[in-house]
Amino acid sequence: MVAQLPVPSSSGVSSRMSRQRRRDTAPEVSIRQLLHAQGYRYRVAWPIPGLRRRTVDIAFTRARVAVFVDGCFWHSCSQHKTIPTANGDWWSKKLETNRLRDAATTAHLEALGWSVLRIWEHESPADAVVRIVDLLNERRAAFRERAGQRESLAVPD
Repeated sequence: MVAQLPVPSSSGVSSRMSRQRRRDTAPEVSIRQLLHAQGYRYRVAWPIPGLRRRTVDIAFTRARVAVFVDGCFWHSCSQHKTIPTANGDWWSKKLETNRLRDAATTAHLEALGWSVLRIWEHESPADAVVRIVDLLNERRAAFRERAGQRESLAVPD
């Protein structure tokens, strides 16, 4: 757990950080709009079973596909990772805690049989949708294949 919040370096920084959205960010909404326009239906901010206070940004519950749209700052994108100089030690710990929580969430969902896709906010929404649709098609094909195997093992009447 991260230690108590440090004193903000300025009132402007404090004000800006307090306005950061937790959900319905611009990249997330763009991806959802493109998916919806293509006829895909999904759950938004879907609660993760067994993990209190954690949600999937975009969940395809039947296919068991979880999509997270991660912000570059908050989730330590390798391309855009920055650590503020003011209160740097606190921020380093905070961002590392976020990264570890992301990894634990992914592992938990995978253990439940879900496929997890993490999209960075800097990715093109159209490219992200292609990745999501590809994963959905893979999952659906695998489910159909398993269902077909079960039917072929069934004893005929």
